[in-house]
Amino acid sequence: MIATATEPSSAVGPRVKALRDAMGFSLRDLAERSGVSAPMLSQVERGETSPTLAVAEKIAAGLELTLSQLLRLDEGQHVAVSRAGARRGFERGGHRFEELTPPLPGQRADVSLHVLEPGATTGGREDPPMHEPGSRETTVVLAGTLALVVDGTRHDLREGDSVTFDADLPHHFENDGEEPTRFIAVIAAGLRRG
Repeated sequence: MIATATEPSSAVGPRVKALRDAMGFSLRDLAERSGVSAPMLSQVERGETSPTLAVAEKIAAGLELTLSQLLRLDEGQHVAVSRAGARRGFERGGHRFEELTPPLPGQRADVSLHVLEPGATTGGREDPPMHEPGSRETTVVLAGTLALVVDGTRHDLREGDSVTFDADLPHHFENDGEEPTRFIAVIAAGLRRG
């Protein structure tokens, strides 16, 4: 039986390619991230083969999606609500943050809420690596004071201030104040040109 355009299996290949391109991954990158060979990924993307559920699940994981998200099985609405208390959160040495945006396919911007305790900094060895080339970050200070050190230059910010900078440059935040600092960070991928 030939798959029709409305069947999920016929849409998997183009969707994998679109998501891979949107994330800036080569076939080799996705192969390394997923454990699925580059030739197999190429065949899936071109629609020459339909992946088994096990292979599709590996591809989804390589794209940081669930299998349902990859196959669009959970897309019945055009609104994704991120409930307080149910968001992904992280804590590292006086730096707490939570992702305010849900992990949606093809999403090119992430919003996170941060709390930085007095004397704490971001950008330690355990923090995520710098953002992808061309990324920009906008940070808004909600409470307290915050210092941004980007490419060796310090920028002091107070409550209500915001800053936008090239996020693929070496950077970190510091709280030199006596109270916890709360700020929101918005990271938009691949926007800056040359």
